[in-house]
This record gives sequence, C-alpha cells and structure tokens, in this order.
Amino acid sequence: MEEDQIEKFVAAYLKKKGFKQAEHAFQEELQQQQQQPSKNNSSSSISTNSLTDSDIAKHLLTVSGLENGPAQYQDGYSKLRSWTYSSLDLYKHELLRVLYPVFIHCFMDLVEKGHIQEARTFFNSFREDHEMMHSRDLQKLEGVLSPSHLEEMEFAHTLRQSKVKIKICQYSYELLLQFLHKTKLTTMLGIVNEHINFQVSPGQPSSISDDAEVVTLIGSSQDEATQINQKEIHWGLLEDSLEERLEKGGVLLSDSEKADGEIKEGELDDNKKRSVEGTKQGMPMKKLKKDKAVNATAKTGRPEANTVSMAPRVKPELTLPVISTEVEKSILEDLRNRVQLSSVSLPSISFYTFINTHNGLNCSSISHDGSLVAGGFSDSSLKIWDMAKLGQEAVGSVLQGENGTTSSEQFLGLNGGKRPYTLFQGHSGPVYSATFSPLGDYLLSSSADSTIRLWSTKLNANLVCYKGHNYPVWDVQFSPVGHYFASASHDRTARIWSMDRIQPLRIMAGHLSDVDCVQWHANCNYIVTGSSDKTVRLWDVQSGECVRIFIGHRSMVLSLAMSPDGRYMASGDEDGAIMMWDLSSGRCVTPLMGHTSCVWTLAFSCEGSLLASGSADCTVKLWDVTTSTKVPRTEENKGGSTNRLRSLKTLPTKSTPVYSLRFSRRNLLFAAGALSRSVEYSLH
Repeated sequence: MEEDQIEKFVAAYLKKKGFKQAEHAFQEELQQQQQQPSKNNSSSSISTNSLTDSDIAKHLLTVSGLENGPAQYQDGYSKLRSWTYSSLDLYKHELLRVLYPVFIHCFMDLVEKGHIQEARTFFNSFREDHEMMHSRDLQKLEGVLSPSHLEEMEFAHTLRQSKVKIKICQYSYELLLQFLHKTKLTTMLGIVNEHINFQVSPGQPSSISDDAEVVTLIGSSQDEATQINQKEIHWGLLEDSLEERLEKGGVLLSDSEKADGEIKEGELDDNKKRSVEGTKQGMPMKKLKKDKAVNATAKTGRPEANTVSMAPRVKPELTLPVISTEVEKSILEDLRNRVQLSSVSLPSISFYTFINTHNGLNCSSISHDGSLVAGGFSDSSLKIWDMAKLGQEAVGSVLQGENGTTSSEQFLGLNGGKRPYTLFQGHSGPVYSATFSPLGDYLLSSSADSTIRLWSTKLNANLVCYKGHNYPVWDVQFSPVGHYFASASHDRTARIWSMDRIQPLRIMAGHLSDVDCVQWHANCNYIVTGSSDKTVRLWDVQSGECVRIFIGHRSMVLSLAMSPDGRYMASGDEDGAIMMWDLSSGRCVTPLMGHTSCVWTLAFSCEGSLLASGSADCTVKLWDVTTSTKVPRTEENKGGSTNRLRSLKTLPTKSTPVYSLRFSRRNLLFAAGALSRSVEYSLH
C-alpha cells in the first residue's frame, strides 16, 4: 500500500469509530511530518508492503487505546476518588462534589465510544458511592446499554448538553487543579473542563449543610439562573382583599359581636350549612369549646403572629371575578372565627381515608370547608363524597400523635349497597389531579387523555372540556379567587386558563423535563411550577416570563405551597426533602429533612406560622415556620443547623400514604389518602 492511502485509511477509520481526539492528534502529526521530514524513518518505519488492513487497524487501536482507552477512565477516576477521600476533612466535603459529575460522564464517554462491557464494569464498581444522593439518576443510567440509548434518552441528552454548577472555595479549586495536572490525568481534566462550571468563592470552605445549591444541573447558559433571579417581582398581597378589610375593621368588633360570631359558627355547624368542622367530626361541643379556648389564647398574640397583615399590597394583573355579598359575608365570618395557630397551638386534623381502592386512586382533593372530598381514579372516573350526606355511615377512628394530640379519621369506602358518592365520567384516561374552586361549586380534573374538564358540583355534570396540552396533564390548580386555573403537563409546559375560554391564555415554556406540579401565588400575579428537571420556576402571569429559578432539589419536585403573605414558597421532592424559598432573593431559606419517601402534598396554615407536609411514608408532619424565617441572615450563614425549620409534630397513619392536605379558612387541617392493600385485608 502507498503511504498516502494508509494515511487516508487511518483518518477514515478514526472518523468512523468516533476517536475524535486520536483523529485530531493524527492530523497534527501528519502536518508536523510534512513540515519536518522525520530523521528516524529507518528505525521507526513499518514495512507497509507487508501490512494488511487488519494489521494497521490493530496497530492503530493499540496506539489510540494508550491515549484514551477504557483503562484511562477506570484508572483516572480511581486515582481521583482515592485522592479525594484522603484529603483533609476541611476540604473533603467540597472536593467530593466533583466525583458524581465526573463519574456519570466517564460512564457515558465509555458507552459513546462503544466500550459497553468496560462501561458496565466501571458503573458497577463505583455506583455505591453515589447511591444515597443520586439513586434516581443511577436507575435511569443503568438502562443505557448502547450509544443509541444515549441519543434517545432525554435524561442523558440533558446531562450531555448542560453543565453542572458546583460551589467550591478557592483553596479546594486550586488543590483539585494541582492534583490533575501533577498526575497528568488528562482524561479527567478534560471531563472537568467540558462538563463542570465551578463557582469559586474566596476564603474558607462553606459548612457541609450550609447550602442546598452546591451541586446543580444548569442549562446551556451558565448565567441564565443568575440573570433571571435579578428580575423584579412584587410578592405582596392584593389591595382591598377580604383579609385586609377584616384587619382594618377588626378593632371595631366588640366582644359581644365576637361571641355572637362563635355562636353563629355553632349554629351553622348544627344546620350543616357550613363546614364539617363541628358536627361532621362527631363531637361538635368539644370542638367548639376547644376553638373558643384556643381563640382566647391566640387573640392576645395575634399582632405579632400575623405576618399576612404586614405584607405589602399590590395591584392585580388579572381581571378578578366579582364575589357576591352573601359569599363575602360567609368568608368574613370564617375569617373572624379563625383559630390562630402557633408552635404551642397546633391545629386539629381531620383525615379522610379511602378504602377498597385496590390501588386505583391517583389523586384526591378537599374543598375549602372540608365538606366535599374528590378522588381521581385509574379507570378514568372521578368520585365526590359529600360529608353531610355521608353522615354517621362513615366509620370513625382516632389517630394518636407523638405528643398525645388526637385527630379524627373517616373512611370513604367504594363498596356497599347504596352508592355513597357522586360518579363523574368523561375522561378517557387515568385522572391525575383534581381541584375544587374556592367556593366548592366547581371541580377541575386533569387526565392522561391530555384534557382538563370542568365539573359542576351542584348540577353534577361536566360543563367544559379544555384541550391544549399534547400529553398527559399531571396537575391542575384553581387560582385563590377562582375563575382562573393553571395546568402542568408532560409536554414540559404550564398553561394559564380561564373558565370562560377553551384555549389557554398563557403558555409557560422553559423546563427541561415534565412539569409535575403547579401552584398559584396568593396575589394571583404569579404561578410556580415544579419539574422532573429538579428545578422550581416562578412565572409572571401577565407576561408569561420566568422571573425566578429555584435550584437545589436532588430529585423531581412533586409538591408546592405558597405562604399566605406571598413571601415564601415550600417545595417537596421525590426523596422526601422539603425546601423553603424566599421569592425575593430566589434563595433557599432552609431545607426540611424528616420524611423518608416522596412528599406528595404541602399546605401553609392561614396565618403562615405552620407548614404541614404529607408523604408516601404515611405521615403528616407539622413544621414551625415563624421561628425559622425570623433568624437573621448573619446567624443563618454561621452554622448548618440554625436555619432549619423545627419539626413540631409527626402524625403517623395506620398505613395510609398522604395524598392531599388542606387548611380550612378557620385553620382546621384536612388530609386524605388511600389505605394501602397490606392493611385492607386485615380490616375486612
């Protein structure tokens, strides 16, 4: 073979096999040879006349393997790992952050180059190091068995296209670079350079638990989140709201009027015209006395505890619906008789348990007064239970809390002679979400059939079918004032709708994966979305723009809640972590650790002093919000534990994962979930 033919063959072979670095080095060597004739041709040349194509290929693979072969990844990562774990404790926790992104990109590089067996060996050798923090990601990558899988898998494609942002101090950064250069780990250095964006801070390393955002996946533009989070937002409450009117007129209410209000509450409960906060718990007098006692202690501390009245006021960007005088009076009555909650005055809890669901219940929703409970099922049906009609047929039981507090529980059965629920049928796929309007007269449901349906609870009929999403709709939520609602879908978008239009008013696009949950801000000018891309985004309803990106979760975000004053937001993820965010700064105020499984639902108490969380670990937890948010910023940055919310109480169920939580306007906490199959058979 001629020398030119060999060079062309080698170049074509390198290109075909994807050895980009080797191809680049080969081209440079050819250029050098053309500029300077080799002096050692006689000693180093190979008799090309005696070589076959296969011999040349084997020789080439041997040379390129020395440069960037499978062994380089295994050895390079092993050396980096050993050095990191043997580093000083002061810097170790920061240096360990580098290992995970290097690990996953080493694995994907090996797969991309066709070294499947070596990639599996590498993956299994070191996966245990990252199992605790990144188990969900590892389960996804475990299924990658060929280069085509990398191209087809959305998660792998996102990792390849994006950079990982890692917060690290100057000393740790310099130590890492010095080690990589000194040991000549060029493969590891190349991965670090290509896939990691270091955010270097001066001074000593941060505390181990000081920041939830130390390792985050960012988009193609590394400054995107920083730029977006500098936008101005107005987190205050609406002008001339009912709460504001009550605060202004509260000083004019005499003690006799307040007493009258409490008597009216009892009368309404007896007549079943209001919520189930009295009679429907089976103990109206005891509940009423308890409310009076708590009211008496709470009203003395109301000025300090009520952060809602101190929130700034903003103008609405949406045209708000008009509330009738009768409804307004009813709401004001509830607000007047609201129980003031705090760390020493915890809420009463009413738990609705679905039984005989046979794993068919996907979601549940509770009306604002607790009188209606809805369930969405896998057979595409929607069922609504009216607590007033259910009456004494429900079997009551008592749940014991850690500190001896009791909460009532009612069972909602699906079997029996007479049907105790109203059946709504119309969807052609599993129902994934349901939400009641603020007044309970309408119900929205979303489904795998990519539609949203509006139902009337008074007419027991489907009114509208909203079509716009192209894929399953995971969540739908009414706005705090009704009329408007927001949806979240597998198509990576969230949409704003109004009841009187069949097309969406706004489409919010920007998430890198499914939008799993959505929630409205208290002033209706913003919505917040949680996604499988592990981020939470705040959107301006008027412009449709993203105005905040909250980065810190390590798994998909499943639940959201907005504080009543509009300043804070809580988000829960698949791993059981909850994070409290400051909307103004876009920073995490504190992480809440305690749940051992998915956090499916979150709810703030009406005055914002408590946060309730419900999880797949079959518990409801109550967290103290007030004490945490009052910690000064200087103290917050000193230690890892000073800025964590205090867990006030854990309420375990009998084996019922908690699907939904709702605080009534009078601060009674409602919860709902489906009894797991392991217990169903023991009860019947």
